[in-house]
Amino acid sequence: MTGAPAMSRSIVRLLACLALVFVIAALAGLVTAPEIATWYADLAKPSWTPPRVVFPVAWTLLYGLMAVALWRLWDRAAPSPQRRQALAFFLVQLALNAAWSPVFFGLHAIDAGLAVIVVLVVALFGTVVTSARVDRLSAILLLPYLLWVVYATTLNAGILAMN
Repeated sequence: MTGAPAMSRSIVRLLACLALVFVIAALAGLVTAPEIATWYADLAKPSWTPPRVVFPVAWTLLYGLMAVALWRLWDRAAPSPQRRQALAFFLVQLALNAAWSPVFFGLHAIDAGLAVIVVLVVALFGTVVTSARVDRLSAILLLPYLLWVVYATTLNAGILAMN
């Protein structure tokens, strides 16, 4: 009997992680979508900017990986101060992730967006490092996200330099 309640709790935690991460994604999308064909389309962009279709596909995959990494930290890693630290880092980077779209797209603040995303890279690096200490797979799941955010940082910096 202990297996079924534990599995049920694990599924609820997974759904909660998916919901949290994809609510952040949806809120970012609400701010971003109206600006893509207007303000963002008129900006000069670096030559390494991918086609528009790449962004929603990449972010959907990355948000899914983020949710699973969070679930593993919450559900699979043993309770410890290190796990609490990894979860805290995760929540900080998620808040910074949530802040970037309203700053960059909503406020049209390319410079402030760059500041947010640089801090996001630092927090995300801390998330990967602290996660690796308690659940290596969580850290591995976050690596594509870290790489994408570093790449997005170069795009943000390039757009700032060109505009």
